[in-house]
Amino acid sequence: MKERLTRLKSIRKLIKNYRIESQEALLGYLQKEGYEVTQATLSRDLKLLKVGKVSDGHNGYVYTLPGEDERHDSEQIFIQDFLRGYVSIEYNGNIVVIKTFPGHADTVSNALDSLNMEEVLGTVAGDNCLFACLKEGITGQQFINALKLKIPELDE
Repeated sequence: MKERLTRLKSIRKLIKNYRIESQEALLGYLQKEGYEVTQATLSRDLKLLKVGKVSDGHNGYVYTLPGEDERHDSEQIFIQDFLRGYVSIEYNGNIVVIKTFPGHADTVSNALDSLNMEEVLGTVAGDNCLFACLKEGITGQQFINALKLKIPELDE
């Protein structure tokens, strides 16, 4: 099965290029591209991408992606959530430990996940720290550098 980020890119491309009226139709397109995905997973993907349905001007509705301004606004919210909650970042191998203020680990983890960084496989949050597992071959310093590109205000 292809990776999540690749699938999300494919979903964006399909919605931009085709008139898609239902999740069933979108599932069909994804299956043609080699993705094995359940309706529940697709539903979560659509929510993550903030996909909406708009009137096609006739008798139906079609999927649409948020505008660039909306995406930028959402990303700014996640960046602020990250900056408000994190205390420090340390790494060893392909594991990054982000310490947070008490009760902020979930928010910081969600923010990091929502930034869709290709370097990160996933995160696990506790109360005042979270772990991010990096993809094979990605170093902690490469992750920090990529995070600073997304969040220039980041102070290690």
